[in-house]
Amino acid sequence: MAPALHATLIQGSVSQHLRTMAMPMVWGLLATMSFNAVDTFFVAQLGDNQLAAMSFTFPVVMVLTSIAIGLGAGTSSAVSRAIGSGDQQKARRLATDAVSLTSLISISVSALGWLTIEPLFSLLGATPALLPLVRDYMEIWYFSAPFLMVPQVSLAALRAMGMSHIQGYLMGAAAIFNVLLDPLLIFGLWGFPRLELQGAALATLVTRAFTLVVAFYVLHGRLHMLVNPLVGWRKVKQSWSGIVHVGVPAMITNVIIPLASGVVVALVAMHGTSAVAGLGVALRIEPLALIVFYALSGVVGPFCGQNLGAGKIERLQEVKLVITRFCLVFGLLLAVLLWLVGEPLAALFSDSSEVLPIAVTYLSLVPISYGAYGLVMSVNAVFNGLGMPHPAMVISFARVLGVYLPLAWVGQTLWGLTGLFGATTAANLLVGLLAYGWMSRRIAHLSSVNH
Repeated sequence: MAPALHATLIQGSVSQHLRTMAMPMVWGLLATMSFNAVDTFFVAQLGDNQLAAMSFTFPVVMVLTSIAIGLGAGTSSAVSRAIGSGDQQKARRLATDAVSLTSLISISVSALGWLTIEPLFSLLGATPALLPLVRDYMEIWYFSAPFLMVPQVSLAALRAMGMSHIQGYLMGAAAIFNVLLDPLLIFGLWGFPRLELQGAALATLVTRAFTLVVAFYVLHGRLHMLVNPLVGWRKVKQSWSGIVHVGVPAMITNVIIPLASGVVVALVAMHGTSAVAGLGVALRIEPLALIVFYALSGVVGPFCGQNLGAGKIERLQEVKLVITRFCLVFGLLLAVLLWLVGEPLAALFSDSSEVLPIAVTYLSLVPISYGAYGLVMSVNAVFNGLGMPHPAMVISFARVLGVYLPLAWVGQTLWGLTGLFGATTAANLLVGLLAYGWMSRRIAHLSSVNH
C-alpha cells in the first residue's frame, strides 16, 4: 500500500519551514554554480575555439532549462495544492502526468534540436570553423536534455511535499560527480579516452542520468508517487492543463530574465569594451550574492500551494510578512557588504584600471535594490504557488519593458554608465513595491472570500 502524502507545511512556524526548506537549496545551487564555472574552466584549457563553441550553446541550454523550470513550477503548484486539500489520488495523478508530459516535450525538442544543429547555430552566428566543434558538443548534449528536464519536474513534485532537501542534496552530489568526471573524459586521464568537447557533454549526460535514477527512486520507489500513466485521455488532459496553466507563463517569465540581462549588456556595450568587461565581472559576483533569494523563491511556491489547498489563508498573510521582512533585511546586509568589499572581490577577476572602476560602480549602486529584487522573485513564486501565474509574468515584463528601459534611456543620457546602473536599481525598487502591493491585495482578496 502506498504511504500517505501528508501536507507538512500547513502547521508549525512559517519562518522555520521556509528556512528548513531553503537551506539545502542554497548549498545545491552553490554547488551547481561552482560546477558551471569549473566546467567552463576545463573547456577553456582546450583552446579559445572550444570555449567559443561551448559559449554559442548557452542560448539553447537557457531555453531548454527555462522550459524545465516552467514545467517544474506548474507541477509544484498543482501537486502542492492537491496535497494541501487532502486529495492524494489527484496529487499522484498530477505527478505522473507531469513526468509523461515533460518526457514527451523534452524528447521532441531534443530530436528537433539534434536535426537542426548546423542551421540553428549558423543563425546564432557560429562560423564554419566552429560548427564542427558545436556539433561535437550538442550531438551528445541533446541526448542529455530529457535527463535534465524530467528530473527537474520530478524534484518539483518532491518540493511540493516540502521535501526540498532531496533536491538540494542531489544537486550538490551531481555537481561534485560532474566535476570529477569532466577531466577524465575531456583530457583522457586514468585510461579514459580523450574526448575533449564530446567528453564535457558526455560527463553531463552521465551525471543527469544518475540524477534521473535517484529522483525516480525517491519519487516512485520510496513515496509511490508515480501511478499508471496509461489512463483515459480526459484525465491526462485535465492534469496537463493544470500543469501548463502555471508552467507556460513561468517559462515565459524565466526567459525574460536572461533577455533583460542581454538588454543591459547591449546598452553597456555602447560605452566600450572595458565597460562590458567591468559589467561581466560584476555579473559573475551577483548570482552568488543572490543565491539565497533564488533558494527562497524555490520553496515559497509549494508552501503557498499547500496552505491554499488546505484553506489556511491566515498562513499566506504570515508568509507575506516573513518573506518581505527577510528580503529587505538580508538585501540591506548584502548592499552594505558589497559596498565594503566590492572592490577587492572585483579585483579577483580583473585588476585593469579601466575595468575595475566600472565593476565597483555597479556593485556600489545595484545591490541597494537586491532586497526588492529578491522580493520580486518570491512574489512571483507566491503567485505561481497559488495557481495564479499571470501576475508574475506581468511583473517580469513590467520590470524590463515598462520601467527599466525608459529609466535606462534617461539615466544613460544624463549620467552615462552611472545613470544606467542607477536605472537598474530604481527599476528593482519600483517593481518590488508593485509586486508587494499586488501580492497584498491578492492575499487580502483570498482572505475575504475564505471568510
